[in-house]
Amino acid sequence: MKALLIFVVAGSFFMQPTGSLKCYTCNTQVNNNNCKGQQNCDGIGQVCKTDVIGVVGLFNVISKECTASCDPYFSDFKVGRRNVSCCSTDLCNVNGASDFKMGYVQVAFALSASLACILLRSRL
Repeated sequence: MKALLIFVVAGSFFMQPTGSLKCYTCNTQVNNNNCKGQQNCDGIGQVCKTDVIGVVGLFNVISKECTASCDPYFSDFKVGRRNVSCCSTDLCNVNGASDFKMGYVQVAFALSASLACILLRSRL
């Protein structure tokens, strides 16, 4: 029993203290470069959350925060998308809009599909 106690006490000297999680934070920014504020998540939570709402072909609105819980979420609307991502290592929520932009092919396809729907409805 003494050996176990000595082992636990000795081992505690070699353990690194765990600091709080650090996340990038911002509120409703249209550019990920404006989301470089950093926050220690002491007492707030142990998850970094990024919420990106994109309007097709126009802009993205990015919010980042420390939070106690986070559910990843993706939804594709007719006029935009919403993507909520979660992570739990220091400054892991660095990306935002970079994974979210549509290319020219996707925009051209969306416009073509919209035009086709309008033409088909006008014939009915």
